[in-house]
Amino acid sequence: MALPEIDAWVAFGFGAQGLFFGRFLVQWIASERKKQSVIPVAFWYFSLVGSTLLFVYAFHKWDIVFMLGQGLATIIYVRNLVLIHGSRRRLVADPAVPPVAPPNEKRD
Repeated sequence: MALPEIDAWVAFGFGAQGLFFGRFLVQWIASERKKQSVIPVAFWYFSLVGSTLLFVYAFHKWDIVFMLGQGLATIIYVRNLVLIHGSRRRLVADPAVPPVAPPNEKRD
């Protein structure tokens, strides 16, 4: 059994998968530092970029299952980032209003 040829698209796919995997490393490191489970904002950016690149790879391969999964996940990642940044803008606009923290994050 021969190994598959590594062309530019396969390298692109591996790079995309590496970025997507990087989100777990970011989350793990942040949780270890705080000694509790946390999801840092960087997790959502790694998720967004990784899933978008994986969608592009799946589109190139015309894998509809993979495209649908990554495409729908991308919507969730964008929505989480909108919620995070909206919460931060409200805090800057009115510091008297306490920020809405996810249940797994401590408020300082």
